[in-house]
Amino acid sequence: GAMSVDSITDLSDNTSKLLEALQLSHPHELDPWRTLGKKKMLSLNPITWQVPRIVERCCKHIETHGLQTVGIFRVGSSKKRVQQLREEFDRGLDVFLDEHQSVHDVAALLKEFLRDMPDSLIPRELYAAFLSTTSMEGPAQLATLQLLLFLLPPCHSDTLHRLLRFLSEVARHAESSWGPDGQEIPGNKMTVSNLATIFGPNILQKEKPGEKDAGAMNFEDSSAIILVLQRLIEHYQTLFMVSPEMQLDILRRLFQTDPDVIDYLLRRK
Repeated sequence: GAMSVDSITDLSDNTSKLLEALQLSHPHELDPWRTLGKKKMLSLNPITWQVPRIVERCCKHIETHGLQTVGIFRVGSSKKRVQQLREEFDRGLDVFLDEHQSVHDVAALLKEFLRDMPDSLIPRELYAAFLSTTSMEGPAQLATLQLLLFLLPPCHSDTLHRLLRFLSEVARHAESSWGPDGQEIPGNKMTVSNLATIFGPNILQKEKPGEKDAGAMNFEDSSAIILVLQRLIEHYQTLFMVSPEMQLDILRRLFQTDPDVIDYLLRRK
């Protein structure tokens, strides 16, 4: 019963305003643990999470089987196996990734998908704006990044949130630790900086893959991309949290411009 759109701007003006309002869901209501055993979600948002199946399954597979894999995303993979998995996803098959799949193959598949998206995960029209945040510091930088994230279409926003949550979890296992019995649990060596270096160019792209000069990037842009992704990984939880004050401000504005939307929200709530 969910609807999926590439962008809210694809919808008519009235529908667009309504769906934008319905995006104002409380984050705790979107916690999957709260919905177990319930027939319907509590969220005001009628659009389910718009995360591509390939992204969700790759992230989940690595979270389950690969967090202790040293050099994840750096070690080579089987091009043949990655291509086969990619073709199965492309055909719409229900691809099941289990412990028999190589973690490195799944990691390579995730990178390829992000790199080859027709429109990059962070839309190209926002490329310069995101990079400009590297000239800012502290709260001002985070506040600007948050406002830029609010401009992303829902499908891009949901997918980026899922990816950042995943990368944060990978980085949390970068260092070696000790188990309850004193045994050493190896770290994967993939710090936030390392992950930002690998994923940054796949998420923030100035040109489309294959276009002239798409592979060329000056040193300043390259460094800025890494810094931006580092901040996004480190602060993704607060960056994606809409404050009660901002929700109230938007609802007040909607009350003046679209009272029917407010009526709908109140009846749903």
